[in-house]
Amino acid sequence: MPPVTRIDNATARRIFLTRHGLGRWDLPSGNAGLLELIHRLGFVQVDSIATVERAHHMILWSRRRSYRPSQLKTLLERDRSLFEHWTHDASVIPTEFYRYWKLRFRRDREKLLARWRNWRREGFEERFDTVLERIRDHGATFSRDTRDEGHEASGEMWDWHPSKTAMEFLWRTGELAICHRKSFQKCFDLAERVIPEDHLAPDPADEEVIDWACSSALDRLGFATPGELAKFWDLISPVEAKAWCAERMGQALVEVEIQNADGTWRKHVARPDLPAEIDTTPDLPGHVRVLSPFDPALRDRNRAERLFGFHYRIEIFVPEAKRQYGYYVFPVLEGDRLIGRMDAKRDTAKGVLTVSAFWPEHGVRMGKGRVAKVEVELDRLAKFVGCEKVEILPDWMGGSSL
Repeated sequence: MPPVTRIDNATARRIFLTRHGLGRWDLPSGNAGLLELIHRLGFVQVDSIATVERAHHMILWSRRRSYRPSQLKTLLERDRSLFEHWTHDASVIPTEFYRYWKLRFRRDREKLLARWRNWRREGFEERFDTVLERIRDHGATFSRDTRDEGHEASGEMWDWHPSKTAMEFLWRTGELAICHRKSFQKCFDLAERVIPEDHLAPDPADEEVIDWACSSALDRLGFATPGELAKFWDLISPVEAKAWCAERMGQALVEVEIQNADGTWRKHVARPDLPAEIDTTPDLPGHVRVLSPFDPALRDRNRAERLFGFHYRIEIFVPEAKRQYGYYVFPVLEGDRLIGRMDAKRDTAKGVLTVSAFWPEHGVRMGKGRVAKVEVELDRLAKFVGCEKVEILPDWMGGSSL
C-alpha cells in the first residue's frame, strides 16, 4: 500500500483557498466570467442582511473586483443560467445542476410536511391547489398577494400565513421556482416557466446524484472527510458519502493527512493527483480582502477553525450585552491567512462606510504596512457599496495580538 501523503497546513490553506476562488483564476470578463466563477464555487449563499452589502454580492466582489450586482440579476432573471434554492441555506446555483436537486425535492417533501405541521401552520396543505391555480392563471406571485383573510401579521420573520407557507413548501419541493426578487421578497412562478426545459428532465437515479454530489464537492474542496462531502451541497446523507468514499478508496480516491492550524493531523480523502498540486498551486495574492460572514470558504465553521485556527460565529441572535464582537462582523483575509475581524456599517444617506472596530487574530501584529493594506481594501469596499468616504472611529484597532 503506497505511503499516505502529508500536506502541511500552509499548503493545505493555499490549495483550499485557490479552489474557492481566492487565488489566481484566469476567468473571462463580463457575465460569462461571473457564471464560471459561480460554477467553480458551486453556489453562493443569499442573505438579506446589508449592514455593508448583502452576502451574495460581497462574496462575488471579494473574488472579482469588477463585479456589479446587476450582473447577478441578469444571470438569474434574464438568462436563467442560475436558479435559487437551498444548500445549507438559500443560495444561487448554476441551473445545469438543477436536475440533481430533484432528489432533495423528493426527500424534503415528507420531512417538511412533518416539521411544518408541528410548527402549527394549520391549513397550509389545503392551500396547495389554490396557490398553484392562482399562479398558473395569473402568473408570478409574491406571498403578500395571497395573504389569508383573518391572519394578522405579527411582524415576526417566521410569521407565515398558510398561503405563504404553502408557497414556500411548493418552492422547497420543486413545483414552484423563484423568478425574481423585489426588495428582497421572493416572487414565485411555476418551475416549468422559470427553469429552462432542458434542465427539467429526466430525473437522475439516486446513485447518480450521490456520485455527482460527492465528486463535485471534492473537486471544490480539494480534500475532505465524508461528512464534509455530504455537508457541501447538503443533498445527501453522511452515511451515503461515507459509502461512496469506501467504494472508491485506493482507486479513484486516496487517503491524505492534512495538518491543522494547531499542528495536529487529520485524515481526509482526495483525488490521486492532489499531491501534484503541492508544487503547482501558486501563492495567493498578498493583498487584504474583507469577506462576507457567509463566504463559502468559511461556511463550514469547523473546517475553517481546523485549517485557519479561526473561530467564527454569527452573533445576530446573541443579545447585545453578551456578544463577544458584534452584530455582523466581517472576517479579514490576507494572502492565505485570516488576520482578524472587523465591525463596519454603511450609512447610505451620508455616503459613509464607518469602521468601528478591528480585532486582530492571535499572533497578528498590525504594523503600519498591514494597516495600510486594510485601509486600501476599505477604500475599495466603500466604492463598491456607493460610499464616498471611509470613517474609521478612534480606538478602532483592538490592539496588536502577540
